[in-house]
Formats: sequence, structure tokens, C-alpha cells
Amino acid sequence: MLLDLQPGVPESDIKRCYRVKSLLIHPDKTKNPQAPDAFDRLKKAQTELMDEKHRERLDEAIADARMLLIRENKWTVDSEELKTQQFAKDWREKTKLVLIDNEHRRRRQVKAQMQEEGREQKKADDELEARKRKRDHEHDWEATREQRIGSWRDFQKGGEKKKKKKAKPIG
Repeated sequence: MLLDLQPGVPESDIKRCYRVKSLLIHPDKTKNPQAPDAFDRLKKAQTELMDEKHRERLDEAIADARMLLIRENKWTVDSEELKTQQFAKDWREKTKLVLIDNEHRRRRQVKAQMQEEGREQKKADDELEARKRKRDHEHDWEATREQRIGSWRDFQKGGEKKKKKKAKPIG
């Protein structure tokens, strides 16, 4: 959008357009206080367009916007309306909307993926905690074994001493 290039242009055109626009807005060449920001955005646009994968995604979004616009207006691919300036303007606007929708979709997917990873991590942590509790319980059980055995032996020894007295009938 920033470089005003059509989809599918070669890298040489991208470089040429970048060079021309960068000379216009370079912070060293102009006094405008917003020039550094504009230059950074121009550089980012050029970098993204030089990336083959990113350029393919952009070309796909531009083609999707064109097809959506044609469908919405019920035109054919050969319609005369597709050659007008108004169509070009509408196409640019539709492309912006498609790119925004794609970005929202991507962010939702990333958020859902992060939530899923969080759930998996919590599940793994819970399992680890449960295993640790079980191990501690077994360790405590083994550690108190002698005490339990001793208590049982004391009980058995002491059980013979206590005998119930026979109840004498009153009367």
C-alpha cells in the first residue's frame, strides 16, 4: 500500500520505488518532524515486500479483495467497471479490510494456541504435583512403619492384662 505497487511486481520495481520515495522523505533531506517515522515505515514496507513468503500472503490478500469486490457488485471478471478509477480506489479499501481481517484471525489463532499451551502446561503441572504428593505420602507411610508396628505390638501385649471381671448378680 505504502509503495503503491501492483501485486506480482518484480523485486527490481520494489527497490526502484523504494529508492525514489526514500529520497523524498529521508530525514536528512527534509525538515519535516515526522520524516523519521515515515522513513521507518517505508523501510518496513520495503523489507516486507522483499520477503517472498510475506509478499505471497499480500498478493493473496489483494486477489481475495478483488474477488470479494467483484462478487459483492455481481460483476464479471471482464466487466468494464473493473477498469475505472473508482474500482481501483474501492479495491485498495477492500484490500485494507481483508488484511485487517487476516491479522485479527491470526491474532485469535495465536491467542487460542497460547491458551491451549497454558492448559497443557497446567495439566502437566497438576500431574507432576499429584505424583509428588503420592510419593511424599508413601515416604511418610514407610517412615512411620516402625512406630505403627510398635504400637500394635504394645497393644497386643497389654491386651492380656486387662480381663473383664464377671458381673455378680445383685440380689
